[in-house]
Amino acid sequence: MNMKSIEDVFIHLLSDTYSAEKQLTRGLAKLSREAFSPELSAAFKAHLEETHGQIERIDQLVEKTPNVKLKRMKCVAMEGLIEEANEVIESTEKNEVRDAALIAAAQKVEHYEIASYGTLATLAQQLGYTQAVKLLTATLEEEKSTDLKLTDLAVGNINQKAESKA
Repeated sequence: MNMKSIEDVFIHLLSDTYSAEKQLTRGLAKLSREAFSPELSAAFKAHLEETHGQIERIDQLVEKTPNVKLKRMKCVAMEGLIEEANEVIESTEKNEVRDAALIAAAQKVEHYEIASYGTLATLAQQLGYTQAVKLLTATLEEEKSTDLKLTDLAVGNINQKAESKA
């Protein structure tokens, strides 16, 4: 995509983020199946449901914002992050060590999404897309919350159990 305006940058980043979320729905389903801890599996399932809602928000944003149409593209960053998670699954047994590594992989994803939605919300504000700012900020807050939940799971018990495996 040839970007000539800040609106072009916004559309490019929104399209990339949409692709990332679509890829993540497949990734989260696998993470949920491959997690050892029932709590971590449930957290991945909950975030999968949340991700479906986030995709719907992007659809609403496109519907309600004139001149914003998504471009067909593949988010290579998310593809790489999901590949890293797959490598964790392939190189670990299904136990607390895998869970600790899956949390780390999932938090990389969350931090990528936090950066994406933060930037999108800022650009939407600059472009005067008031409704888009609300939708993007709601998703940004969900991503931050998921990151905190993952930290709590890691610090609360999974990392300690993984450490005792050594």
